[in-house]
Amino acid sequence: MARAPVVALIGARQVGKTTLARKLADRVQGTIYLDLERVGDRRKLDDAEAFLQAQVGHLTVLDEVQRLPALFAELRGIVDDRRARGERSMQFLLLGSASLDLIQQVSETLAGQGNTLNSARLAQGLGVSAPMIGRYIDLLVDLMLVRRLQPWSGNLAKRLVKSPKIYVRDSGLVHALPEIGTLHQLLGHPVVGPSWEGFVLETLIVAVGPDVAPFYYRTADGAEIDLVIEQAGKPKVAIEVKRASAPQAERGFFVACDDLEIENRIVVGAGAEDYSAKGGVKVRTLLSAVSEVREILRSPFAA
Repeated sequence: MARAPVVALIGARQVGKTTLARKLADRVQGTIYLDLERVGDRRKLDDAEAFLQAQVGHLTVLDEVQRLPALFAELRGIVDDRRARGERSMQFLLLGSASLDLIQQVSETLAGQGNTLNSARLAQGLGVSAPMIGRYIDLLVDLMLVRRLQPWSGNLAKRLVKSPKIYVRDSGLVHALPEIGTLHQLLGHPVVGPSWEGFVLETLIVAVGPDVAPFYYRTADGAEIDLVIEQAGKPKVAIEVKRASAPQAERGFFVACDDLEIENRIVVGAGAEDYSAKGGVKVRTLLSAVSEVREILRSPFAA
């Protein structure tokens, strides 16, 4: 809690979450405790932003937070605002009685994704409602287990795919969920492709930092870019991910780059060499791609 603005304790009922939270809260002066199973405490959050912004400098404990799933969207903005004012830790302690079985099922399903999210299909496969899937994915995103990569949606005369792409951020977790224990098992498993793509995307997104915006781009006609890095409102870098030692960009990548007028075109492969390819594409190892993208974003003269 001394290092993070938000800490979550998730588990089944009657396992001691509230007791632990109250003991922690007793050690922190001025802690605010809300039990969201109580009507009175929920009413305090009718205007959640106003109430929680008023608690600046105090730890706020929100128990049974799953009772107000819409609160997560409010919390993100509040946490960002308070961090900007210098409050970088101990803002919120969240306690939830989420279904751990369902969280694991959703995570296992997402572990095999490099694709756009179809909540209805995922819900049907797990035997729950689409809104419930949305709430659990929101939770996984807030716990930083899953990344929701939004589609680029600028003003183009194109039919763009508008659903986000979802992937598990930790490739170790991707391998652990289907019980992959060795490299040999991984290479023979269908998750190997999505695992590599997710690992590359997450590495690059973290490496470029918070001052740029990551997206993906896809049209109904099949033009696609795995990762678009936007800087100052302009698409700056296009990245394609291929698990091949000598990868080649496909036609849809070139079409998409032309659509967005992106000149910095990089294909990240699984090989050990960097080289230039046709169409102005630079084939790079992941390590080289990280360095090159950082340099492009630093340069005021890059296209």
